[in-house]
Amino acid sequence: MPKVWVTGAGGLIGNYLVKTAPHFAPGWEVLPLTRQLVDLTDNSAVRTLFQRAVPDLVIHCAGLTQTGPCQQQPALAHQMNVHVTEFLCELGSNIRLFFFSTDLVFDGVKGNYIETDPIRPLLTYAQTKAEAETIVLENPRHSVIRTALNGGVSPKGNRGFNEELRRSWESGKTTALFVDEYRCPIPAAVTARTIWELAEQDVPGLYHLGGRERLSRWEIGCLLAKRWPHVQARLEQDSIRNFKGLPRSPDVSMDSSKIQRLLSFPIPAFSEWLEQNPDEPF
Repeated sequence: MPKVWVTGAGGLIGNYLVKTAPHFAPGWEVLPLTRQLVDLTDNSAVRTLFQRAVPDLVIHCAGLTQTGPCQQQPALAHQMNVHVTEFLCELGSNIRLFFFSTDLVFDGVKGNYIETDPIRPLLTYAQTKAEAETIVLENPRHSVIRTALNGGVSPKGNRGFNEELRRSWESGKTTALFVDEYRCPIPAAVTARTIWELAEQDVPGLYHLGGRERLSRWEIGCLLAKRWPHVQARLEQDSIRNFKGLPRSPDVSMDSSKIQRLLSFPIPAFSEWLEQNPDEPF
């Protein structure tokens, strides 16, 4: 059986990749890499593990992915998001590698971005992802997956955008949601299925992967409030123009038609998926 590493297996997307593998990738032997198994910043340990049984594919989900901690600790963000990726690319120079990047590499002025649009990351998190993208794409066997806002149930209950919103409401907080900040949310379960289908093909390159629906933060919140009728949803409309914090990208919606052409199923709209999967934990 071909072997695949899934880094960041304790996170949202990595966990979905591991738990859906028996269904969507029964022909793969999956090694879930968590911090408990190996410290990805320890080059010697990673090299030893790699040489013990060279994988046929690395799906690299791990990284420092929260914008606040990245902004506060830029050196750590660079180490986790750039140096770790660079070393994995070096080790896996002769195999395939998928690297997860972000829609936030765009400044959000245009919206509906395609893969050939120029990037302009605004914050440290996105800047480190953009730098790593360049390294990954130097190898014609490697791929970059720019993913949109992912939701689902993570092992620690704090990685999906839906989990953060639900915790706020359950603690009695009111959330101000922007009516003019847009994403293409996608369930991590759909992301995982997409990646496993991509793994069965030899089509390296740069891909966008988001839901088939451009939604504002407010619209996303309203959909989730409807999903959880037993949770007292406290939400109010706001505008990104009123935000006084770090710069935000107002519209990083992406066109995912390039990756869609490779798939056996239609990437769903977020609202459609919620309606069609009422019993799916979310």
